[in-house]
Amino acid sequence: MYKLLIKPFLFRLSADYAHELTVKAVSTYSKRKVFLRAAETIYSYSNPALSQNIWGFNFKNPVGLAAGFDKNCTLAPMLEKLGFGFLEIGSITALPSTGNPKPRSFRLPADQSLINRLGLNNDGAQTISRRLKNLNLNIPVGVNIAKTHNPDIYGDKALQDYQTSFNLVKDEADYITLNISCPNTAEGKTFEDPDVLNALLEILELNKDSSLPPVLVKFSVDLDETRLSELISVCESHAISGYVATNTSSNRENLKTSTDELKSIGRGGLSGKAIQQRSTEIIRKIYKETKGEKTIIGVGGISSGMDAIEKIKAGADLIQIYTSMVYEGPSIVRQINKEIAEYLAANDLENIYQIRKKFKSQSG
Repeated sequence: MYKLLIKPFLFRLSADYAHELTVKAVSTYSKRKVFLRAAETIYSYSNPALSQNIWGFNFKNPVGLAAGFDKNCTLAPMLEKLGFGFLEIGSITALPSTGNPKPRSFRLPADQSLINRLGLNNDGAQTISRRLKNLNLNIPVGVNIAKTHNPDIYGDKALQDYQTSFNLVKDEADYITLNISCPNTAEGKTFEDPDVLNALLEILELNKDSSLPPVLVKFSVDLDETRLSELISVCESHAISGYVATNTSSNRENLKTSTDELKSIGRGGLSGKAIQQRSTEIIRKIYKETKGEKTIIGVGGISSGMDAIEKIKAGADLIQIYTSMVYEGPSIVRQINKEIAEYLAANDLENIYQIRKKFKSQSG
């Protein structure tokens, strides 16, 4: 139904308006039990082979929703019923933000990709933390935090800004992702500098407080190998529980979309199929650098079970989707989970861990 009726309608609208309309509809449906039950009946898929225990939480399947869709924690009840194994709320910031002026999101159908420069629009950490507290879901919920979208907040103020968000959600989130690589801040700066990242991790006191939830760091897909290694080294000197790979890209190379159209769109983060291979390579490098000892969430261009398995073979424990929801619709969650389960059965593998174990042993 999505591809025949809903998608053609939404694609006649601007990407911004279509997203806002979708968020409003899902938010409304999340408050009504009849819609929640219907969604669960249509989209749920269960197979014990997909289950994993990570950080003491049961992930019933490896497919999560990436940060950026449910920025304000208003859609979670419905998203759970769509079959996700976990959700990541945000990005959220210490102060509320309306984000960048519109238009700020664009479709690239020829590349099955999106470009966005939303600008971290959200209701602010204090409001969102209250919504988190009132959630009652049966799946893990992570929170992605970033620096407030304001060029006047820099240096020590930027560190304190992160700390404010972190402290507001640390008792409510099942895990926290530090978004150090968002390309859509007002000043265009990120925390992907080793010294700055070290200062951030020090102020959060990860090494001093054992009661904190698992903390992950999200890297850009555009990192070169040397800088990635430097950043991982910094993270490994702190109590980091894992990594999210990857964020969107500022690179526009090798796209099918015309140069003129790309110029008219302008800056923003590229997501979807266009970054699939690069994100997988970052996962592979993180797995190697950490000797497979840290949890990795793979994200970037996943729109099928085999795409997910590619990420798992590279070293991912869990995966996240976003852009494929736009192009394929909500049934993509069930489809990916079903295809992973079929792959496990066809290869006589009991669980997802064995995919990674078998591949790594074969590749040496």
